[in-house]
Amino acid sequence: MNVAIIGLGLMGGSLALSLKKQDYVKSVLGYDKNKTHETQAMALHLVDAVVSFEEIKKADVIFLAIPVNGIIAVMQALVDVSETTTIIDLGSTKAKIVASIPPAIRKNFIAAHPMTGTENFGPSAAIEGLYDEKVVVLCDLEESGDYQRKIARKIFKSLHMKKYFMRATEHDRHAAFISHMPHAISYSLANTVMKQENKNDILALAAGGFRSMSRLAKSSPFMWEDVFRQNKQHILEAITLFEHELTKLKNSIENDAWEEVHQTMADGTKLHDILDE
Repeated sequence: MNVAIIGLGLMGGSLALSLKKQDYVKSVLGYDKNKTHETQAMALHLVDAVVSFEEIKKADVIFLAIPVNGIIAVMQALVDVSETTTIIDLGSTKAKIVASIPPAIRKNFIAAHPMTGTENFGPSAAIEGLYDEKVVVLCDLEESGDYQRKIARKIFKSLHMKKYFMRATEHDRHAAFISHMPHAISYSLANTVMKQENKNDILALAAGGFRSMSRLAKSSPFMWEDVFRQNKQHILEAITLFEHELTKLKNSIENDAWEEVHQTMADGTKLHDILDE
């Protein structure tokens, strides 16, 4: 089959590298509204060819690896694809995307969120194997066509991904806690330090802990503004609950309630008992 990827940054470029190794893929075609990205993708051999948007629509499978607002816009221009075409979006939010799918291509559409990525972006950030052994969440799959479900399962299986199925609204609430809120915290942490008069002296002490927590602040503001817009309700809920926990710890420290401080930290260490299972 011919596979097309709209968006040749980290997610699209990494996907292209993996798909080019699959024996069922005849060619991997690319398109990006940023023409510099197209040039870089070709120079890095991420795709076999860069083609026009009209040529993209002729592919057997079309991946949308672009910011979530862009996914909604591009879908409107894909209403005339073949009924056998499979369209798969890789957006970090799902509910508004699913609600915006034109009825004419609802059967064509697979709403997916690969739970992978890095803080880097652009074609040069593409990594071979980015999707290996990672989770992919497939939302509202019963509304997709039988053929499209079969194709999506085949592709994600070949990428060695672990498939999970849930409703789009359920996905968005979960993602707010484990992905979207951490990005908000990381940006805020970075800005807190950057607004100090002696920020250079502070950053001279930065070691693993600070670097790990602030790493997400390198992520594309264009992409994450869209995510925050689309998942506003759930992100605000997650931030509010985080603020409650932080205030609780702050008050314990302020009141010299060290047993409470210790218990709060001990409770937090239990998270990795689950994550490391």
